[in-house]
Amino acid sequence: MFAPAGLTTLLFLLLSQDASGAPTTSTAVVGRSIPIRRFNPLSQNFTLVAQRAKNQRDILAVKYGDRSLQQRGTGYNLIVNQGTDTGYYGTIAIGTPPVSYDVILDTGSSDLWLTSSTCGVSCGTSPTYDPTKSSTFQNLSTPFEIQYGSGAVAGYVAEETVQMAGFSVAKQGFGVVNALSSNFNTNPVSGIMGLAWSSLSSTQQTPFWQTLASDGSWDSALFGVQLTRYGNVSGAAQNEPGGVIDMGYTNSSLYTGSIEYHNLIGAPQYWEINMTTLTVQGKSIDIAGISTAIIDTGTTNIAGPASAVASIYAQIPGSQAGTGQLAGYYTYPCSTTVNVQFNFGGNTWSMSSADFTHSQVSTTECIGAFFISSIGQGGPSWVIGDAFLKNVYSVFKYSPASVGFAALSETAIAQNGVKAAIPSPTIGAVTAATNTGVASSAMLGAVSSGPFSILLCFWLASTSIALLF
Repeated sequence: MFAPAGLTTLLFLLLSQDASGAPTTSTAVVGRSIPIRRFNPLSQNFTLVAQRAKNQRDILAVKYGDRSLQQRGTGYNLIVNQGTDTGYYGTIAIGTPPVSYDVILDTGSSDLWLTSSTCGVSCGTSPTYDPTKSSTFQNLSTPFEIQYGSGAVAGYVAEETVQMAGFSVAKQGFGVVNALSSNFNTNPVSGIMGLAWSSLSSTQQTPFWQTLASDGSWDSALFGVQLTRYGNVSGAAQNEPGGVIDMGYTNSSLYTGSIEYHNLIGAPQYWEINMTTLTVQGKSIDIAGISTAIIDTGTTNIAGPASAVASIYAQIPGSQAGTGQLAGYYTYPCSTTVNVQFNFGGNTWSMSSADFTHSQVSTTECIGAFFISSIGQGGPSWVIGDAFLKNVYSVFKYSPASVGFAALSETAIAQNGVKAAIPSPTIGAVTAATNTGVASSAMLGAVSSGPFSILLCFWLASTSIALLF
């Protein structure tokens, strides 16, 4: 996660969808998946929608605008979709004895942090981490602070035993937050799980996923993500099944055909790849010289250069540039079906017209999912978030460092809009590893005999925080 100024409204929009793929059987190390939950929007009030839109732009500016500031077996974890595709979160377990917490799953940042029991009123009503209740807690006495678009988090770095998707990492470095901007966390989310690379970590710690991918704990050194869609479902609940994150394997029941991989640009930091073409309503958008894209599960929509975004909406009759808090966004007639296609150097990937709609602000007007990036010079050209990622099975590979896309299977597509209970967090037997520090030299331990599920949730928070990460 990149830590700049504007955190308050964007954090909670991130992970959500329910996936049901069983992990593959392995005689060696294993991989598992965790279900994701999705969060529904609390309101379509115009003022609130406009504020969320502005916050999303502000957060991306601080998240990606100055890279020098951001140090930012198999298993599955079900995800929760929160706020009608606004954000997705999952569950981890931490401490001894282990206690579960809901966290945003963010491929656009690298730090794990939780709010502390000493944080007070500013940390809201979400569950907090109490280090006095764990026998494996160790305070490293290193202060840290992460600035976001409209606020900040601060605290100290510690080590703990962290479990997720049937894997356990001992001495995992993470941030214990004891100072938080007001309205940052929305119940039940207690923090963030960064899923980018260690070079971005503000706490100078190796991310949980990178320890497991580098030390042989996984069958395959990668993780896959599937996200559900509820934005076009009338009466969707605040939290819905959000999909799944598969750790150490790819779930063949959730995609068809082959996975198309694209190598990262330069040394691994963000999950950044080249984008070759972008087509809207059948017309090619000029992206020459502005074609690098970060794949970010922690961002709800899609940010791009002003010239390209203007060209996108020029293909949609009745579109208008937003003003005030909607500056950088565009409105367009809700009755218009918008066809968007991406190409990253191989297959062409279509985005559902339903995902082009960020929100509806009147009986006839909608806000589009593409908005003008305020990142500035030195940042990526594009930040591609959940509006696109709901349309593919995404894979994040450790070596060679790359991002992959595959077409969703009928099984995965059938999960969109399904009225169902959100998955519950579980704590069970795990594959153990030890994080010996920033160098990511964890060691493989005992292997469990069965899958381990962790809940992921997607939500739309009134503060729109998830849009930021």
